[in-house]
Amino acid sequence: MRFPLRSLIARLAVAVALPLATLSAGVSFVAAPTPAHAQQMPSGAKQPSEFPRAKLTAGMFVIDAAIAANDADREQGLMYRTNLAPNEGILFVFNENAVHCFWMKNTLIPLSIAFMRADGTVTDIDEMQAETTNNHCPRNNGVYALEMSKGWFTSKGIKPGMKIQGLPAAQ
Repeated sequence: MRFPLRSLIARLAVAVALPLATLSAGVSFVAAPTPAHAQQMPSGAKQPSEFPRAKLTAGMFVIDAAIAANDADREQGLMYRTNLAPNEGILFVFNENAVHCFWMKNTLIPLSIAFMRADGTVTDIDEMQAETTNNHCPRNNGVYALEMSKGWFTSKGIKPGMKIQGLPAAQ
């Protein structure tokens, strides 16, 4: 669409003058920040508060974990979330002892993931970048995976060989 030069100058003047006039009149406003790639949670997706929860422990640290124990919940995981509380995460519970791989499509925050055997022993820990489709697979079979904010395991000194306590029974 083309505008005559005079119309374009008039529109530009209004666009500049209006915010200045509201500020000089003592009116201020702040646009709410939005994540660069924020996506709406699709209809039918669970809200974070709708996941069952469990209190897990890793050494002296208590973890508030959402539980993803069925296909739909495991598929959604932490997709579309824009933040996590300091000791909040999600525990994936699988029906079989196997190599379970993860990716970060539609996941807006970077995460760390710990893969665990049925007895809660951490076998592998990996760091995952937001909104990527790289595969993150453990080197060992397991029945659990715990996602936390990126760097959480390292900052707490949690390493392979340590145990996570309070895990729900694998199905």
